[in-house]
Amino acid sequence: MSEADSEVKTAGSAQEGAERASSNGVLLAAVCAVWMATMLWSARATITGRTAAEMEVTSTAYALPGAVSASLVAGAAVALAVLAFLTRSGRGGSVTVRFAVAIGTGLCVGALGAVSIITINTAGWLYSVVGGTVAAAATIGGALACLRYPRVTAAACWGAVTVFVVGVVLSSQQDWVLPALGSGDTVESQAGAAGWFTFVQSVLAGLAGALVAYRALRHARRRTGTDVGWPLYALAGAGPGLLLMICEALTRTAGSRVLELAGKVSELELTVQQMLNGSRLNSVLIVTFVGAFTAIIAVGRTMGTAAPADDAAASGDDDPQG
Repeated sequence: MSEADSEVKTAGSAQEGAERASSNGVLLAAVCAVWMATMLWSARATITGRTAAEMEVTSTAYALPGAVSASLVAGAAVALAVLAFLTRSGRGGSVTVRFAVAIGTGLCVGALGAVSIITINTAGWLYSVVGGTVAAAATIGGALACLRYPRVTAAACWGAVTVFVVGVVLSSQQDWVLPALGSGDTVESQAGAAGWFTFVQSVLAGLAGALVAYRALRHARRRTGTDVGWPLYALAGAGPGLLLMICEALTRTAGSRVLELAGKVSELELTVQQMLNGSRLNSVLIVTFVGAFTAIIAVGRTMGTAAPADDAAASGDDDPQG
């Protein structure tokens, strides 16, 4: 190996190490783990609280998307924390080793989550499907932790947590929000208000998630003295929506049998499931595009206004290596 190649490799390793070290997020891992545990506990409590088998099925279908989303983000966040710990301790190893560690971490997180669902009833296939989907989501999340820019993945995870919080807060205020959006005594007005509520919630969630992701990247910049290019800010802003898109794909594939079984309970339930599927997809798309647009505006406003010291620290912004 020539001296020039050695220098390039050394510089690349140093940059890679700084990138991984900046993604250390024990707090993020703890928050996401609590989110996942809360969603799974809520799902289990709701399902076991039903006496009729039909109600158990529909409750499981309603709880599936939320459990999958929380599991995927938790798998990514915990894997990021484990990889950062290994890097700081000098045991990061090769790319293959890190990938194996991240996948294994996500699988362990998913297995713990799956147990809480499967043990509801080990005799049937319904909860095995839900548990398997949860485990798959967390494992995929672990794989996402191995992407080239862990700080972007971490920022997207923070944004996803924010999207969840916004959803919870707005849902708790539906009693006055829906009438403000035109909900009345007629079915048409209630349906119209529900549609506007979903739209407003998605826009606000995408906006808040993107701003939090942007601040997370700025915090990483201050810690490490290096920055990423503006396209990665856009990716981080869209990240919560992209994570939810993966979750929606998992829900409709790995968990499709659960949704199909819920739709067979009654014609009304079939209609409800179809409406929920469409509503979730529209919401994910809005969160994604609003998030990307918001992040681009946020980082665009700072271009050319940074202090000289910050400009020197971020001199690699235009470098395709980030």
